[in-house]
Amino acid sequence: MEFALSFAYWPYLLTVASVFLAVHHYFNRSKTLPPPALAISVPQEKPTQFRKTPGSASIANTQSVWLPSAFKFPKPPPYPDWSLTDTKPLAYRPFRYGPKYFITMGLRRMDFSEWIELDNEFLSFHQQKAARILERGDKCCYTAPDAYPAAIELLEELAEYLPARYPSLFKRTAVGMDNLATGESFNIVQRPLVEDPMVMAARWIQDDLAIMVEGANGQYYLEAGATLLTGFWRLQDKLGMSLDDIHLSGDVPGFRQKLQKGMNNFFLRLQPEAPMLRNNYFIQVDGELPWSTSIGSEDSKEGEFGWFTAEKDKPIEQLYFRSERQSLRRLPKSGGVVFTIRTYFAPIVEIAKEPHVPGRLASGIRSWDDDVAKYKGRDRYEKVLLEYLGREHQKQLDSGLQLEKEDEARSYPW
Repeated sequence: MEFALSFAYWPYLLTVASVFLAVHHYFNRSKTLPPPALAISVPQEKPTQFRKTPGSASIANTQSVWLPSAFKFPKPPPYPDWSLTDTKPLAYRPFRYGPKYFITMGLRRMDFSEWIELDNEFLSFHQQKAARILERGDKCCYTAPDAYPAAIELLEELAEYLPARYPSLFKRTAVGMDNLATGESFNIVQRPLVEDPMVMAARWIQDDLAIMVEGANGQYYLEAGATLLTGFWRLQDKLGMSLDDIHLSGDVPGFRQKLQKGMNNFFLRLQPEAPMLRNNYFIQVDGELPWSTSIGSEDSKEGEFGWFTAEKDKPIEQLYFRSERQSLRRLPKSGGVVFTIRTYFAPIVEIAKEPHVPGRLASGIRSWDDDVAKYKGRDRYEKVLLEYLGREHQKQLDSGLQLEKEDEARSYPW
């Protein structure tokens, strides 16, 4: 839900200032932002060029036409000591202390080797996705004709990346890739494919996927997706919509006034050489990963489901921390923009055992302004949650927790 293609909370976090900052730093190599430490070598080449229609000096009024790029996504090294049974999910904790909640996208450069994160929950995610594919079909997975080249390119990129990064799980073949754990073989060469390319991609990774394609008017449209575990938003509601319409139809606070121009500029300027990451979080009042039934039936009509249907003040044992790790990269040949949305899901009572977490999470939630609080459904759970986090925080203080040491122990988004 936070992705705000309702994707849901993603748009709310975009600000003109943050986007311009990220773009400015990348294109101008600001001295205040050191280059990222990459785990693999990256070819040194000129940034991909854009062709623009004449007659306008303003990017906001210019149609950007993608020219295929020769950029090659670097081959990653194997994930160190990766195990299908022992590698635990990464503990992202992307919340900050108040008193002020800053609405930012939180973009950072992505290490090429870290595009896709798999762990010992892979088989569980794989099984849930397979069941959802059978149950929901093209309500959750679909590729429009305009996005087909990008979806095929995505398959090709994943088929190169995954066997290199996770050689104990995937094996490259002449026609595609084998999953060594499930026994599945995938042929990405034959035409037609045996299933929608987004369905095939969804079976390979734990992430949900979305592809935005540029239209003739320079706007980006959601033209393909495999959104099987998103929890709060449905592909069927957003497919074919532009970025602007997705966010405006979702009543994202401040989008038109503060976010719209910056977001469109960012998409026009995004290059294959500069993949990005961001994280978000929210609270869920049930333990169901694929779809949060507490907000209503997944088959409800638009407007008939949302936080207003959720039961208020559920016991703390029924509250869950839901966090998304999102990657954003442009495919070099097709120019499509691919989102991967990896959801991390854990009971509040579990993450609150971690040092500093209950105090920082409570402070972060209290810092939301009224619009953010409404968007994230705070009134459904704040009484129970904040009281519990306060007690757990005090227990940690009584046990000798030193708040001033937290910055030494962790940095965002951990």
